[in-house]
Amino acid sequence: MSRREVRERATPRGSAPQQGGQETPEAGGLSAFFRKHPVAWLAGGLGLVFALLGTGAVFAGVAVASAPVPVPTTAATTAPARPTPSALPTPSRLRTCSIAGPAADPRLANLTGSVLRADTGEVLWDHGASAGVPTASTMKLLIASAAVAVLHPDFQIATNVVDGSTAGTIVLVGHGDPTLSALPTGQESVYTGAPKLSDLASQAVAAYATRHPGVPISQVVLDASYWNPGDNWDPSVKQSERTQGYQSLTTALQVDGDRANPKAETSPRSTDPIGHAGAAFIAALKNADPGGVVDNSVTTSTGSAISTAAGLGEVRSQPLRTLLGQMLLPSDNTLAEMLARIVSKVSGFDGTYASLQQAIPGALTDAYQIPAQGLKIVDGSGESANNQVPPAAMTSLLRVIQAGRLNLDVVKDAMPVAGKSGTLASRFTGANAVVRGNVTAKTGWIDTEYALAGFMTAADGKVLVFAFDAVRPGIKSTAMAALDSLTVAAYGCGDNLSNN
Repeated sequence: MSRREVRERATPRGSAPQQGGQETPEAGGLSAFFRKHPVAWLAGGLGLVFALLGTGAVFAGVAVASAPVPVPTTAATTAPARPTPSALPTPSRLRTCSIAGPAADPRLANLTGSVLRADTGEVLWDHGASAGVPTASTMKLLIASAAVAVLHPDFQIATNVVDGSTAGTIVLVGHGDPTLSALPTGQESVYTGAPKLSDLASQAVAAYATRHPGVPISQVVLDASYWNPGDNWDPSVKQSERTQGYQSLTTALQVDGDRANPKAETSPRSTDPIGHAGAAFIAALKNADPGGVVDNSVTTSTGSAISTAAGLGEVRSQPLRTLLGQMLLPSDNTLAEMLARIVSKVSGFDGTYASLQQAIPGALTDAYQIPAQGLKIVDGSGESANNQVPPAAMTSLLRVIQAGRLNLDVVKDAMPVAGKSGTLASRFTGANAVVRGNVTAKTGWIDTEYALAGFMTAADGKVLVFAFDAVRPGIKSTAMAALDSLTVAAYGCGDNLSNN
């Protein structure tokens, strides 16, 4: 801010101008005298000065004695201390290793991304990382982390059988476990170690026979009301994802993820997973019946159990820590959708698709301080192109995952490893094979995007977290190799990675 300074100037008084420019006689005589007798003038002048000074001193003494003149004093002032920061910022080192070439690969279309140092959080590379982009299946990292925060790694999903409200009726109650298997004992579905429908049926038959001797089971009510059973598919996702076998309808009651072939990860799904589960349960009840407990003409209907109903049996899923591996390694969409809904319900919401926008960011912010700004959560699988997650938010979460803090070691341990496991087992080939075993990441793919997000131990030993999203309608599968090459370039740079 500029300041103005004001100055006062003394203006000299001048003599009145002389008419005609001539001197007066008196002035002329004195001038002549001064010019003729300069020494006399000087001596006399000095004497006059001393005389006047003496007189002035007397007058000054009289004045001081009669009225003392106060002597002004100036108060001592101390300049205010200049504020200084409590800690000086640590300067960033000059980095010179560029990944601009691989990042400009046309196969990556519209690339956004973020790379951080895992230990310090220092941003090494930022390419539009603050803007939200679709996630594809890297969304599952957010769902897994939210599930750990809300549910705990030891959480298990229960499926129950309870007494019905009328004689001869039992109720099969689902709570979102898609791993519940209709396969017989000794056979495993894609969800190894999953609970068996046959075990639940055996418990129910035995308990029912004890409580209602002589009254056969004639009706099974199918309860999928843990969330609205009609809210089972986001309209932004193509139905071909279901018919081709990538995802089931999201209902709280189903068996084997509603697969036609429970042993195949990708298998066509039905339009009625609840009815499919009911038919499988009837078959299991009949197999468990020692005789006379289950009516041969037993039927199914849909409804809800009463809150005070007596329990007849229960089975539970594998712990969440196991389910995370079954979700992240093969990128299981159905399991991701179920966990997202369960997080919503346990968080106090209604379990609908719409509730995920509050439930998932809320869990991530409360537990891990991940900023909710820019997060738009439409589904749990990442299948919807309407999801929006800034790469910077993804790498912020990945720092916590990589550190294994707040129980997120179970997410870290469940992620694919380059060249070794899950959806990365066959990735990073040829010249890119140098990073095999050193990159842990979640893959993503939808019609408009390929994504890769995770962490690596770089060539210089530094640990980096990264998120890369290549987005464009109709993007080609060749983007996967381009993402691998970009990741390898960042691996080679390590802590010398430049943002230029």
